[in-house]
Amino acid sequence: MTSILVVRAEPGASATVERARMLGLDPLAAPIFEVEAVDWTPPDLAGFDAIMLTSGHAARLAGEGRRPFLGLPCFAIGESTAAGAREAGFANVMTGDGGAVALAALMAKEGVARALHLCGREHQPLDAPFDIVRRIVYAVDEIAPLPNAAKKALNDGAIALLHSPRSARHFGALVDDAGLPRAGIRVAAISDAALRAAGEGWRDEVAAAKPRDEALLELAAKLCKTAGGDTGRAG
Repeated sequence: MTSILVVRAEPGASATVERARMLGLDPLAAPIFEVEAVDWTPPDLAGFDAIMLTSGHAARLAGEGRRPFLGLPCFAIGESTAAGAREAGFANVMTGDGGAVALAALMAKEGVARALHLCGREHQPLDAPFDIVRRIVYAVDEIAPLPNAAKKALNDGAIALLHSPRSARHFGALVDDAGLPRAGIRVAAISDAALRAAGEGWRDEVAAAKPRDEALLELAAKLCKTAGGDTGRAG
């Protein structure tokens, strides 16, 4: 059976591995990032009418500083981030699909005027029709070189799952640094943006129809069945 290589950071890697096994896949977790909490000072609660979460790490690692804001409506990208928000104590959680721009549009539609965005150190600037105050509550650091387990899996034909543009760029750089030929490696990305970030030259280059872990795994399952098939970029 063709294996699946999961390079996202924990605890997401373990969650993906569990989902992959439920689909009958053979997953291996070899994270190329480490995540850690960052000390932060919460702003005054007054004036905020929403919390914005673009990563599941934010709710998990925000610590005690999040407590004054648990009663605010919380807008999260994707169901996994929303689930993490609920586990962290946010009671009124709304889920948006399609990335940060789509989430901001949902928030504007719901009448948000000023939101607190709990985010990572490497976050993307976002223009929105309402005021966004950002607080960095976690950092994601790159791991190098490519773990030996990952190199072995790729040499054995594993399909690499890429969960973000940043992970795709870093994965590509690690593969090149390790001297592994891209032409022999299959990659499946969670979005078109992540696929573009991975660069060119892979044996197969495919992107999930929706930016969700479940959709990415379903795509990987289909790719597992096409051993020796045509190569190319697909959406």
